[in-house]
Amino acid sequence: MADKLGGTRVMAWGVALWSLATLLTPWAANHSAATLLVVRAVFGLAEGVAFPAMNILLSRWFPIHERARAVGISMAGFQLGNVLGLCLTPILMSLVGISGPFVLWSALGLLWTMVWIYGVANDPKQSPFVSKLELQLIQAGKTADSSHSNRKNLSQLLSHLLPKRPFWAIVFANFTNNWGYFVLLSWMPIYFKTVLNVNLREAAWFSAIPWGVMAVSSFVAGSTSDYLTKAGYSLILVRKIMQSIGFVGPGLSLLCLNYATSPGIASIILTIALSLSSFTQAGYFLNIQDIAPHSAGLVHGITNAVGTLAAIISTIGAGYFVEWLGSFKAFLTLTSMLYFAAAIFYNLYATAERVV
Repeated sequence: MADKLGGTRVMAWGVALWSLATLLTPWAANHSAATLLVVRAVFGLAEGVAFPAMNILLSRWFPIHERARAVGISMAGFQLGNVLGLCLTPILMSLVGISGPFVLWSALGLLWTMVWIYGVANDPKQSPFVSKLELQLIQAGKTADSSHSNRKNLSQLLSHLLPKRPFWAIVFANFTNNWGYFVLLSWMPIYFKTVLNVNLREAAWFSAIPWGVMAVSSFVAGSTSDYLTKAGYSLILVRKIMQSIGFVGPGLSLLCLNYATSPGIASIILTIALSLSSFTQAGYFLNIQDIAPHSAGLVHGITNAVGTLAAIISTIGAGYFVEWLGSFKAFLTLTSMLYFAAAIFYNLYATAERVV
């Protein structure tokens, strides 16, 4: 949909729909479990458009030597949303009741949608806010493959993609990134409570700190990547450097987390892990635009579907795994090994050359 209709329209419908689903969540929870599941399913369906639409827009709006920084700034907003959610939601619930956060977040989403529709075009050529000089700079910084011509149908694209190892390097990277990311997002408050004996209110604050620092590191990663690209380093070397930092760093950090003896030390280690993981945004995330400039939305949709499957498995599996072994350490070690394996696979098979 993002490839065919443009990222702007698809993003607008997605945000509007997930905002309405957020607003309806308290009502659905009071109505029945089945209604709640339907509303949450709609929420997830709507959220699924965000990254594919974002990738399409970035590929059309930014020259190649500025895209990593653009991704870094965009993902910084993503991380700040986690911080606000973790910190403000308990406060709002205590002040105005359980429905308060749902009303606030949905209202902000609908307000954002109205601004977005007015201010953002699918392509800089369609925007009244872009000058001729700026448009020339954008077009001059794109690769020859950045045009929107010569599209293939879905079956042709898949037949080209599926045998290619660079494609699977991105798929494995997305799988691993989401595995680790959602384990940390979902389970760290419980980790602080059960392992380090921190109450859940304090645990939310300890868990929020790393996401705030990650917002800064996202920008640092993007700026570093763009600097290396402008300095003349090959695009695939820059992608592999960023990806290696983004996987080896968190892998080592999670191994160190097994030996943390206080909430402060654990929070520092988690902050390092998440900060370094943001470098993957200048790795596999941007690599999608390299291998499929005409179909970045589709490729991101496929790889993100696999990544979401990893999030489901890791989030649910962590609970069973920890209950089975009675310890977080083994699961953290398993996640570390997955990070290292994905880093090796990506460095062996990733490419910046066009695949489709």
